[in-house]
Amino acid sequence: MTKFLWLFAGALLGANLPGFASEDSTRTTVVREITLEGNYRTKDRIIYRELALNKGDTVRIADLPERMEIDRRKVVNTNLFVTVHYEPHFSEDSSEVELHLLMKERWYLFGLPVFQLADRNFNEWWYDRQRDLSRITYGAYITHNNISGNNDRLKLLIELGFLPKYEISYSMPYIDRKMNLGVSGGLSYITNKSLAIQTWNDKLDYLSSESVTRRRFYAFVAPSYRSGFYGLHSLDLRWVNTTVGDTVLQLNPHYLDPEETRQQYFQLTYTYSYNTRDIGQYPLRGYNFVFQASKRGILPGDDINQGYLYGVYRHYFPLGGKWFFNSGIRGRLSFPARIPYANMVGLGYRLDLVRGYELYVIDGQHYGIFQNELKYRLFETEKQIRWLPRQFGTIPLALYINTYLDAGYINNPHPSWSNTRLGNRLLTGVGVGFDLVTFYNLVYRLNYNYNRQGEGRFFFAVSREF
Repeated sequence: MTKFLWLFAGALLGANLPGFASEDSTRTTVVREITLEGNYRTKDRIIYRELALNKGDTVRIADLPERMEIDRRKVVNTNLFVTVHYEPHFSEDSSEVELHLLMKERWYLFGLPVFQLADRNFNEWWYDRQRDLSRITYGAYITHNNISGNNDRLKLLIELGFLPKYEISYSMPYIDRKMNLGVSGGLSYITNKSLAIQTWNDKLDYLSSESVTRRRFYAFVAPSYRSGFYGLHSLDLRWVNTTVGDTVLQLNPHYLDPEETRQQYFQLTYTYSYNTRDIGQYPLRGYNFVFQASKRGILPGDDINQGYLYGVYRHYFPLGGKWFFNSGIRGRLSFPARIPYANMVGLGYRLDLVRGYELYVIDGQHYGIFQNELKYRLFETEKQIRWLPRQFGTIPLALYINTYLDAGYINNPHPSWSNTRLGNRLLTGVGVGFDLVTFYNLVYRLNYNYNRQGEGRFFFAVSREF
């Protein structure tokens, strides 16, 4: 069915181009040239790295639209361009074709003020923290997403207020001629006066103090290897040093190892990802697979000995017309069963949650989540605003209505430590809402979620998808 749709689309797109509409399916053409336009800063080699079509290739004319679209999407997923258009120009007898890639680059240098919430998400702050404005973090975020034109990225973050944080990182996707090897590295220093010292009744319990209750520093280096177009191997080696005040251990002896106010260790993490999603910003077709294995405490003198395995698989299906469906699973196994609270990761952080339980943090050792989503595209358009700079003058907009069903389970071997009501039981959530997708990877979400406990609420989120 998919093949038929591509051929049909190719016939429509190429109705006025020699070779598309009138030639039989065995007719071939030779790629004479691939030309680039609009990449004023980005090096040509970064773009050519994403293209499966090459100069001199012999291609069936009937297959050309599909292959061009796949390559176009890979260029979009570099996150370097606002728009990407790919056009064929055939010779008079269709024996040769010149492919023209027209791009509009993004604005790469941002110096933005930081004004955000210190809580896990907007909904926790709105419902559980009574919209407390003292929990605001402010500062400056400076990033350049294409410093040398090689898709290398520098990030500098200075945050003050409720949760002071200082971070700097740099990444270079390719450091070799074959464009397979990359590397990134960075430093981070965070201090807390208000600190979540435990989870109780599946809610974070905070300690607030006039003095610093926790200091955390880490440094990391992460080499990577990209095989082909879709697979990526990476290693992350980091050193972490955490110190807490005596009050923290008095209130939660399990925050670090018992009666310890400092924890330092090396951590080594291997990650393999395979990503064929069409548009990373808001995928509608393809699939994404991630496997991760990590070990905290790799030297004899490290203060922790812990490991975990983590995996994600999600598949996106176009159903025809404006209907789309996606389904996925994610899960984590942690060892040993007794883990200090500071190193425990359960349900409720980032994407590891059963929707409908955004206000909860559910501690545990192992967990699994099954997610399903059906969506309908209400409209999709592209606005041109001529008086804005070219990097901002093209604004894509798409609005989707969606509904979902999630289920999850987390195993908690020490339920008394958090007085959990939600651990060790099946969790389910359903909901309906809207997604507004626009440029620079911004997605605005408004959902009404309902969980197994009979709780229903509106939830709002702004995210940047990759």
